[in-house]
Amino acid sequence: MRTDLSLKRIATEEAFATKDLVTAYRNLLASKASNDIGFDSLMGYYLGNPSERTRAVAERLQDLGSRRIEDMNSTGIDLQILSLTSPGVQIFDAATGTALARATNDELAAAIAAHPTRFTGLAAIAPQNPAAAAQELERGVRKLGLKGAIVNSHTQGEYLDDEKFWEIFAAAEALGVPVYIHPNTPSNDMIKPFMARGLDGAVFGFAVETALHALRLVVSGVFDRFPGLIIVLGHLGEGLPYWLSRIDFMHGASVRSGRYASQPKLKRKASDYLKESFYYTTSGMAWAPPIRYVQEVMGMDRLMYAMDYPYQFVPEEVNVTDELPIGREDLKAFYQTNAERVFKLEP
Repeated sequence: MRTDLSLKRIATEEAFATKDLVTAYRNLLASKASNDIGFDSLMGYYLGNPSERTRAVAERLQDLGSRRIEDMNSTGIDLQILSLTSPGVQIFDAATGTALARATNDELAAAIAAHPTRFTGLAAIAPQNPAAAAQELERGVRKLGLKGAIVNSHTQGEYLDDEKFWEIFAAAEALGVPVYIHPNTPSNDMIKPFMARGLDGAVFGFAVETALHALRLVVSGVFDRFPGLIIVLGHLGEGLPYWLSRIDFMHGASVRSGRYASQPKLKRKASDYLKESFYYTTSGMAWAPPIRYVQEVMGMDRLMYAMDYPYQFVPEEVNVTDELPIGREDLKAFYQTNAERVFKLEP
């Protein structure tokens, strides 16, 4: 591993779970009461499968101390931006989700206080109660020092383009912090074709579901209403950077023809919002060709490093990004200064 780069490696999408949340997940699985095919598949696997990989992931998720820091040291990661693992608290009823979000944020803040040079984090919120979610985001930022919100995509099949959720965006814009939209397994309405071939999780279903969520935000007019809102997407934008031209052509034609009453006329092209209101991370995508593509089409100032710990903890992947064919200042922006700017971190 290179030690001559004169920069900090900041990892921007690194998951954790509290022991209380894992217990709540186990209880929900045991009761067979979730009514969510994706949750049962995802957490049933990570909390119930006896393989070496699933045990390691489950253990590392719940460690906010020495083991995690040892893993960071072994891969040259200086700082992790911690966020609550999918599906977060969004699988529960509103009251339970809201209470768990608050307790989770308190526990996260305590871990950050114990290791202030190694951890920072994003506030968990429960969109099931939008007003309480906005209040918890404000508490997380103003009182706990958290750097934004984590939303694990759809909440029981509902997306944030519905105006009933927009007070969350109003709070984020007013606070000047980003909302990180992390994948979730597809909702019951779309998961069956993915499940049929084991494609519901990170292999593909995550990306499809989250790209849909992000594009729904764009075409709904969210960013005309909240021009200062910042959204972060992982996994090199869940494929959306490759679709910019076609999205503009087909969306523009659809709006001009009045095909859908649910598609308002936007102030700008759809791709403009994806280039100007979104930031992207490399989580789970340590491969130079697509990284360079996103840097080229979205801009060097739009892409940040992430490992996707502990789900994709592959230490040698850091070497791939260390050797990106870009200049030293651009590499520093990728690893450090873009994240410092977006998440308002101390340099």
